[in-house]
Amino acid sequence: MTLREVSRYRIFFLFIGLMSFMAGPPCAMGEPSPAAVAAFDAYVHTVETRLVRQHQSRNDFLAPPLTAQEEKRLQQGELIIEPITPLTGSALPGALLHDWRGTAFVAGAKVADFERVMRDISAYPQRFSPQVLQARVLMQQGDHLQATMRVRQKHVLTVVMDTSYDITFGRLDEQHGYSISRSTRISEIGSPGTSSEHVLSADEEHGFLWRLNTYWSYEERDGGLYMQIESVSLTRSVPTGLNWVVQPFIEKIPRESLEFTLRATCNALRK
Repeated sequence: MTLREVSRYRIFFLFIGLMSFMAGPPCAMGEPSPAAVAAFDAYVHTVETRLVRQHQSRNDFLAPPLTAQEEKRLQQGELIIEPITPLTGSALPGALLHDWRGTAFVAGAKVADFERVMRDISAYPQRFSPQVLQARVLMQQGDHLQATMRVRQKHVLTVVMDTSYDITFGRLDEQHGYSISRSTRISEIGSPGTSSEHVLSADEEHGFLWRLNTYWSYEERDGGLYMQIESVSLTRSVPTGLNWVVQPFIEKIPRESLEFTLRATCNALRK
């Protein structure tokens, strides 16, 4: 069997596995269980407690503190992306928790530049295309705002979701800033962009994304801006028997989404 044939078989089995994943029993879909939500909230509390300590220290504003070698890699344009959870997806009752961190550096960028880019929600469809399709601010009071976005994820399958977020910006000083974004609503959309477009019911949803919290920390020094993003998400678990084919797909999404967001942000700052 040639390498091309092996690749075709892998794609075929991946597709079959994902179709089975999407067609699973209703009890495996819908909303996350109360136990999973409680575990997610407890984990988020731990993350945010750590971030509060970080954001009070100029020396440890980024976590873990960057080594000289890592700073050099970043200044050469490399991204550093790593899972924070012991496994790329930690099992909860009927769900998986993902915690990833990514760091980048943009020469010449400043804290004010970053905040201008991230606060301009209406420009997200241009800056973060093709993942963000629509975006608008619902409410803004100083450093606190609420926004809604239609997002698209394409990994063999294409999933469109309407999402809402509660976002807060903060500063330690002129060279150190941070933001906290917590999802308040995530709805999967059926037949998007057609006359039959509709929000899927709890029993119809596939649980590709139930919760998403995003934490930015950014530090201006060395002639540019270090940016660090941590993403904590909750997705459905993988049905027994499909782990071998679906698990890599589920684990791949958070990493690729984080990398895309970092690269798009770097490009926006360079412009």
